[in-house]
Amino acid sequence: MISAVSEKSREQFFRDLKLYALGDTEERVETMLERRIAGEPIAYILGEWEFMGLPMKVEEGVLIPRPDTESLAELSIKLLRARNSTQGARVLDLCCGTGCIGISIASAVADARVVLVDNSMRALRTARHNVIRNSVQRNTTVIEADALRQPPMLLGRFDIIVSNPPYIPSAEIPELDSSVKDFEPREALDGGEDGLDFYRAIIPRWTDILREGGYILFECGEGQADAIGKMLEKRGFTVAYHKDAAGVKRIVAGTKK
Repeated sequence: MISAVSEKSREQFFRDLKLYALGDTEERVETMLERRIAGEPIAYILGEWEFMGLPMKVEEGVLIPRPDTESLAELSIKLLRARNSTQGARVLDLCCGTGCIGISIASAVADARVVLVDNSMRALRTARHNVIRNSVQRNTTVIEADALRQPPMLLGRFDIIVSNPPYIPSAEIPELDSSVKDFEPREALDGGEDGLDFYRAIIPRWTDILREGGYILFECGEGQADAIGKMLEKRGFTVAYHKDAAGVKRIVAGTKK
């Protein structure tokens, strides 16, 4: 927080520890501390957060990027790079929020063509800002669409669909840490009664725009992976699971036959 108020990187801040700060620095830091003590996430206080080493603007009403989700971006990048050619590969980031997943893919795989999709105007505005901030506007597009409905006409076909949709069961929302339930947007968290509403909608509606041999990659909550895998298998997908650092099945990867 002090580095942000001083408009310095952490390295610059520690380098300049012996220097005096500007007159209003103490007041601004105190205001930030009061917000943090009240439970507000530091990402909202700072107005930005880091994802895959890239700076992402974050604002209220948009989900804060999580370290766990970096595994989803890393797997997407790995699959793209394993192709014989990434030239023209199309990637769809569905329920994009800040755009962190798709933008990190676009930054790492310059030949990919990435489309960021969300139905929140605030999220789309934030994603557009992050596209420009990370200099990926050449190969990244942001459009409005609802993951619970059919894809827009003329959206085209994709080699990879990646999605971190809302997946927390409705009854569990009140039990979340106050920094989440009281500050982050419920619509980006609430996945319905069992947390699987978005998967039930996305799999039958959006997999038709996936090319043969393409991948759909989902992040999910603890205990949800097997149910999502069965949904994909019913659609003819070959399914694999990837665990997070805690050994939880966190990513469900489907390959279209």
